[in-house]
Amino acid sequence: MRIYRWMFVVIGLMGALQLCAQTQEIRLFSHRGGRMEHDENTIQAFRASYEVGYRGFETDIRMTKDGELVVTHDSSLERTTDGTGIVEEKTKAEILQMRTKKGNKVLFLDELLDFLKDKPGLYVEFEMKTNPTSLYPEERLKQYCDKLYKMVMANKPIDAEYVFTSFDYRGLRYLQSNYPSVDLLLIVSKPCNDETIALCKTVGIKRLGAAMNGTSRAAVKKAHEAGLIVSLWPGQSTEDFMLGAYLGCDYMCTDIPVALKDWITQNASWIKVKY
Repeated sequence: MRIYRWMFVVIGLMGALQLCAQTQEIRLFSHRGGRMEHDENTIQAFRASYEVGYRGFETDIRMTKDGELVVTHDSSLERTTDGTGIVEEKTKAEILQMRTKKGNKVLFLDELLDFLKDKPGLYVEFEMKTNPTSLYPEERLKQYCDKLYKMVMANKPIDAEYVFTSFDYRGLRYLQSNYPSVDLLLIVSKPCNDETIALCKTVGIKRLGAAMNGTSRAAVKKAHEAGLIVSLWPGQSTEDFMLGAYLGCDYMCTDIPVALKDWITQNASWIKVKY
């Protein structure tokens, strides 16, 4: 029964999309390298997405006890690695001894940047994982932001879009104050609506990363009229992608980059997508 419901939803969204002329191009990017298909946030994941045609990626950055930047989503090590404890309480040397649950090396930012530095046409979101905030008091937060920004921008290909994102406005505000040309995206756990549009306008950030649930086409249109770029999440299924396209978003993440690209090619090639 769930499969049939899913099919009807997708068919309905496809019909609605075809009736509503799609004028925007959706930039689809691989979330953590495709976390539902690959070993998330590893070089293997990013390489696999790149090899099937993706030039858009999202990743997460934390800072070790000795100030090194590591590519990982969780502060806790247990879910994704064979280690235990807190990333921010470990040294780089300690983390280098660990492996992911699938046996891969834990990735550090310099390694990811080295992989990306000669690639054309990139769009990359570097999510600043500074939660819980107790692990990133003011001085440590500044150290983190300065190091992240300088490392990323020193290795940025000339034609790349490199965007710094976060739920934690503190880091965005610091970058905004100290690096005025920085490209920022504010992530919220709420839909695109009057409140979140107003928030972005108030803090002077032009990119809004909003939850798809509760977002309407009218709200996305209103965000566009306010000069905002709208990115929607999550992207765990074909249904999510079709809904995001119907809502009119500009950017969308996907946890299933390979399967989704194949599905779009076979079933919805008329949708304007940039990978």
